Amino acid sequence: MAETTADVRRDIELTRNRISDTLEQLEQKLNVTQLVRDNPWPALALAVGAGVLLSGSRADVKAAAATVTATKGASGRIGTVLDDLVAQVVQSFHGVVEQRIEGLATQVKQAIGAPVTSRGSNLPVTQNADSSLGFQGANAGDGATTAPRAD
Repeated sequence: MAETTADVRRDIELTRNRISDTLEQLEQKLNVTQLVRDNPWPALALAVGAGVLLSGSRADVKAAAATVTATKGASGRIGTVLDDLVAQVVQSFHGVVEQRIEGLATQVKQAIGAPVTSRGSNLPVTQNADSSLGFQGANAGDGATTAPRAD
């Protein structure tokens, strides 16, 4: 039987559609997030059981021992430099997060009409909370303030 080009293309398109449908069905069946949402208690029980089994296998101790053995020949100098670098990055990140949280707390205090004080002093803060967060609103720099909205 001789097939025309159109028949072959039609067969290819049908095969593509079947494969796409099959893949979509597999993705739906293997969607762990949806499975947990649909069955939270069995998922919790499975997670607890897996944790108990892993803790009993002492795999963490074995992995730590293997890591120590594998890195014994590594240069201590590089490790120190990397440790210092990571410490600096974490410290910088912590400072930025702390500033943002303080700025948000100041905004909340201003919104509810509570007295706003700077950290470590009892003097009221006169800085605009928006500028402390890096936001530049329409009134940035002109000294004008707006009352909090009541809605």
